[in-house]
Amino acid sequence: MKLDILVFAAHPDDAELGCGGTIIKHIRDGKKVGIVDLTKGELGTRGNADLRGKEAAVACKVMGVSVRENLGYADGFFKNDKEHQMGVIRTIRKFQPEIILCNAVADRHPDHGRASRLVSESNFYSGLMKVKTDLDDKPQRCWRAGAIFHYTQDRYIKPDFVIDISSVMERKMKAIHAYKSQFYSELSKEPDTPISTKEFIDALYARATEYGRPIGVKYAEGFMAERITGVDSLFNLR
Repeated sequence: MKLDILVFAAHPDDAELGCGGTIIKHIRDGKKVGIVDLTKGELGTRGNADLRGKEAAVACKVMGVSVRENLGYADGFFKNDKEHQMGVIRTIRKFQPEIILCNAVADRHPDHGRASRLVSESNFYSGLMKVKTDLDDKPQRCWRAGAIFHYTQDRYIKPDFVIDISSVMERKMKAIHAYKSQFYSELSKEPDTPISTKEFIDALYARATEYGRPIGVKYAEGFMAERITGVDSLFNLR
């Protein structure tokens, strides 16, 4: 299945938190979007890997993504090395995305920045003919996404651009709340974590408001570009 946008995430729920609105908005506009989680989030304080997988499936239905896979890398201990890069390269060549979205370049959780570098470098090597991979015993042809954009996460990073998600903000939040084990619930008896409080949910709205205000919209998501991006007209800017 060829995808228009392939979203990589270090953990299940990273994609929903960082760019869930952008995913939903582009699917609504007819684009095919898929998500690949690098790990199962097995080191998370709350819940467990199996539960996170079930929650991810529910979130997928809310967003309408075409496909979601998990590479099963070790949460907290995956590396940006050849072995892990080859898995990402096979995935990029499998789905042949035009655009890749991935984790923040630096963040509170060490996995996020490491995942960012892993995906970025793998996309480059995926375009080299002499890097050989196969899928189901068939050689894959090289493929490099034309652009990689990094979504923002826990730490504030001044974005290179923002996307208006005002019309889909509540659906994004519905996808986030699919992870019942991770986020705020009055009924939960799990240990408290930095993301399980009601204040964290409030902060998600606040961040989206902060990014939306400069372009005159209610909510937006921010992204960093790896290269200079262009537009066809000054009138396409907000």
